[in-house]
Amino acid sequence: GLDLDAILLIDSLQKTGDLKIRVYAMANPSKENFEYFQKNGAIETDLLQVSSFKIYADGSLGSRGAKLKAPYCDKEGYTGVWVTNPTEIDSLCNLLDKMNFQANTHCIGDSANRRILEIYGKHLKGKNDKRWRIEHAQVVTPADRELFAKYSIIPSVQPTHATSDMPWAEQRLCNTRMDGAYAYKSLLKLHGWLPLGTDFPVEDISPLQTFYAAVYRQNKDSKPLGGFMPEESLSANEAILGMTLWAAKANRMETKIGSLEPGKLADFIVLDTDIVNEKYMLKTKVVGTYLSGGRN
Repeated sequence: GLDLDAILLIDSLQKTGDLKIRVYAMANPSKENFEYFQKNGAIETDLLQVSSFKIYADGSLGSRGAKLKAPYCDKEGYTGVWVTNPTEIDSLCNLLDKMNFQANTHCIGDSANRRILEIYGKHLKGKNDKRWRIEHAQVVTPADRELFAKYSIIPSVQPTHATSDMPWAEQRLCNTRMDGAYAYKSLLKLHGWLPLGTDFPVEDISPLQTFYAAVYRQNKDSKPLGGFMPEESLSANEAILGMTLWAAKANRMETKIGSLEPGKLADFIVLDTDIVNEKYMLKTKVVGTYLSGGRN
């Protein structure tokens, strides 16, 4: 979520050549941002895309801010907080629908996920191609997952959350509510694709750690043995697609980037290790980075 001055600064630095990286930026739901984008529409250049707003439904699970349906197992009577009132989120979604912008809402707890899925559904009404997203989709009651499919809502996840949270997640949720938490394989099955990210700066910026957490469900110390909730692990190919083509699709950018095809921008890296077949791939070095086919 960025303010307008940051968005316009990124745009200006890209135009002068001082900032070479490609950016998909989500706008904060501020009055200034809404006024600007209602007047000017989305920003879509080869280097910058701003076609979404970032909304925050609840807090994090670690701080017990995630909004849960039942009280925290380690804090009696407490169910977390709404960062943004659901009524306000409903109003924001109404505006974004009229603007043809994506609504990308941070949801961690099972109550937040359920409520925002319902609000999205009110505006989306059924199958669609608007690419509205739930960011994190961290704890979702299995029965609620059908709403992602019913309204074509994208769960956008960060696999290192599972391996960062695993030492204490069960203390917050009890073992009775872990079913549906960090459930990346189950979420993948809803649409047949699933975008993956790092959640930097909360998590490590390295997409290699994202890959490792997604495939092996282990942290960088290769723990726990056998993986955390290994039934929810992704295949190596699914993890790579999640960070490339599927991530681009979740950004409405799959015709520009995400795969090496004629007509697309040639963004790619060269590694010194075949991470698909090498289990201990975290020591992999990036030996080349190319943007639009040019080495950086």
